[in-house]
Amino acid sequence: MSAMGSFLSSLPLHLLCCLTVFWLLLLPSHSADPDPLQDFCVANLSASISVNGFPCKPVSAVTSDDFFFDGLTKEGNTTNIFTSTVTPGNVLTFPGLNTLGLSMNRVDFAPGGINPPHLHPRATETGVVIEGKLLVGFVTSNNVFYSKVLTAGQMFVIPRGLVHFQLNVGEGKVHTVTAFNSHLPGAVVVPINLFASSIPNEVLTKTFQVDADVINTIRSKFSS
Repeated sequence: MSAMGSFLSSLPLHLLCCLTVFWLLLLPSHSADPDPLQDFCVANLSASISVNGFPCKPVSAVTSDDFFFDGLTKEGNTTNIFTSTVTPGNVLTFPGLNTLGLSMNRVDFAPGGINPPHLHPRATETGVVIEGKLLVGFVTSNNVFYSKVLTAGQMFVIPRGLVHFQLNVGEGKVHTVTAFNSHLPGAVVVPINLFASSIPNEVLTKTFQVDADVINTIRSKFSS
């Protein structure tokens, strides 16, 4: 067979391979964080370089302490307007998590405390109730509401990016531990983002169909 004939006969296979690679390159990544390229990359939080994540601390400077964190062992201070508090175990407090695609929080609730409606733009959340009685709920993009009251040992999951909340419905304290598939999941707390930001009152009055006095009253509760 001539060289031209061999080339023409193999052309469909070459085209198929090229198209396959092309479509694979176009496929979006479904992981919350990029996959690591080395065993670990302990975050250098003081680095002046800004990247999508944090630069690695030199391996020579890494110690055993970089891989252990005791920040979730202590009960959080719930003296605030929501009478709950989140203690984060993410890359900002536990630099050893950098590039590993996971983090954890401790959430403490006084009686009646609430973790107000919020969302995590970069991660799915799962959690377990350690102590107490907790109402957990979320709303889908189609405005369908799902909720359940949980007690110690029971788990929940919140799909990425959906508005959700937790409310202490028991008589005592509540303690939960949550986990995320991102080293920095982020949190958009709905009431704070709306009423403690510089969004114009006109936008809020038209959105909620109320007078400016109502908006100002709500804003005053988040002024601090």
